[in-house]
Amino acid sequence: MNTQKKFSFLPLRSRMVFRLWSIMMVLVLFGIGFMWIAQIYLFEQNYAKTALAGTQQRLEPVMESLAMGDLADDPRLISYLSHITNGELILMNQQGKLLQMYSSGHRVNIQEQREEQKIWKSIRKQEQFQDLLAGRPYRQVNRHRNQIVGYELGFPVTYGGEPCFVILRNALMLKTTLDLNRRQLIILTVMLTGIASLLAAVLSRQFTKPIDQIKDAVDRLTHNDFSARPRLEREDELGQLSRSVDQLGEALQRVDRLRKEVIANVSHELRSPLAVIGGYAEMVRDITWKDNGQREENLNLIIREARRMSDMVDDILDYSQLQAGYLQLKKGWHDLYGILEAETAFCRPGAMEHHILLELACPRQEIWLFIDPLKIRQVIRNLLYNAINHTEEGQKITLNALSGPYAFHVSVSNPGPPIPMEEREIIWERYQRSQHQNGRRLGTGIGLSIVSTILEAHGMAYGVECRDGWIHFWFDCPVTPKPAPGPR
Repeated sequence: MNTQKKFSFLPLRSRMVFRLWSIMMVLVLFGIGFMWIAQIYLFEQNYAKTALAGTQQRLEPVMESLAMGDLADDPRLISYLSHITNGELILMNQQGKLLQMYSSGHRVNIQEQREEQKIWKSIRKQEQFQDLLAGRPYRQVNRHRNQIVGYELGFPVTYGGEPCFVILRNALMLKTTLDLNRRQLIILTVMLTGIASLLAAVLSRQFTKPIDQIKDAVDRLTHNDFSARPRLEREDELGQLSRSVDQLGEALQRVDRLRKEVIANVSHELRSPLAVIGGYAEMVRDITWKDNGQREENLNLIIREARRMSDMVDDILDYSQLQAGYLQLKKGWHDLYGILEAETAFCRPGAMEHHILLELACPRQEIWLFIDPLKIRQVIRNLLYNAINHTEEGQKITLNALSGPYAFHVSVSNPGPPIPMEEREIIWERYQRSQHQNGRRLGTGIGLSIVSTILEAHGMAYGVECRDGWIHFWFDCPVTPKPAPGPR
């Protein structure tokens, strides 16, 4: 319940939906900003330059005739120039007197001296005025408050035998077009922002919906509902995460089932020696205490069962400590053959009780390995006990060690039906227990989990193979050159 509240009332800025929406909106705003920059600094400027170049191209034939003649020779030529630019034409002499003024091919009558002085003052302020006085034409794009308002061309001419200059201005059509483009861009920006915001919200919610499903399943798993599954049918990373959570749920379900079984198994394993100890102790006290031979036999049985119970507790503690990383291996250089021989001799009496032959098949040789000898002994003993518990009477168990280029391959082989493939992985898990044949209970019942934990701590590969009616439990001991003894 607390977990649900913690996630339900997260601040808006901490929710993934808002973060995804923000990221998408940042990208949209970046695109809109780029569009505005392109409009203002690229499109408008290129539009003005293109219009200016087009006007200048249309004026080229006229310019050739103006360079060789007088503008006053053809009164229609001034109107034609204004018509070509579709703008304003100003004809002035070098003293600043306004001689002619046209707008879109039509003559404009300006009688006020004030207007003439205003135009003259505006022209003289321009940097290009000196070019006109020097007889050089110019072209420029006019701006007002960092906004393009038109373009302008100026070139020297001869009018009535007097050196003059013509200035062509185009402002109305270009400014109207650019203003229209900007208004359209504003409308497009508002529409794009609104639509993108809505789509970002929908897509963010669709993206986080499966994450919420996975989170809900994990929350239920943390509350011991091991049947919870996201069950997302997707082929992307979220689908892989969902399948991983499914596998986690199955593993937790199996662990929970094994946890319940281990209570029953350990209780059963401990109850048997306790019952034997209690029963035989009462028998010694009440019946056989005077019979030396019978009393010694019963006391030996009590001691044996007590040791078996003690071994079981030791194995459980060792396993727990190895899993937690508290138990450190005490490695040194030891002869593997000596360990195999000693454990074979130790387990042979237990095998002979059930008429099973236990054989050490590898040739006698020194096999020096850098290992923890007590833990490797424990591995060999548990593998032998496991084989004895699952071998029928009259059969043979073989312990072998084969030398390879990089490792010694140690195997315990016993005849028997093959282990199903689905069980070959889980038999190494903690508290996993299979039924022993003929009720044999050599060992502590958690031997294979102890084996896997010790071998993993040594960094050794291990496994089980079933072929030709035999079951082979094996592990590989890496070969490490033994260092030469130092000088004495």
